[in-house]
Amino acid sequence: MTKSASKPTNTPNTLRKNTKTPPHRGTPADRPRTKSASVLALLMSKDGATITDISAATGWQNHSIRGFLSGTVKKKLGREVSSAVVDGKRRYRLAV
Repeated sequence: MTKSASKPTNTPNTLRKNTKTPPHRGTPADRPRTKSASVLALLMSKDGATITDISAATGWQNHSIRGFLSGTVKKKLGREVSSAVVDGKRRYRLAV
């Protein structure tokens, strides 16, 4: 018996459905209605924001917020995030 010609082979190229990369959408500040943009707005406020403030605005968990601050804000956007303890709570701000 021979193999049927109509049977697809399971090569990596046939398993991929979409090989195109999505278009570049800009930085979070360029998209004002995203969660990232709302976090940046909180960080730019005069008093800054606590982890609790950011969590309430986005629904993110604490470790996700800290990852966003270090990975996206510091590394990808190149912005400096300052933090200080005010009234027993750590507040984060974008350094000017």
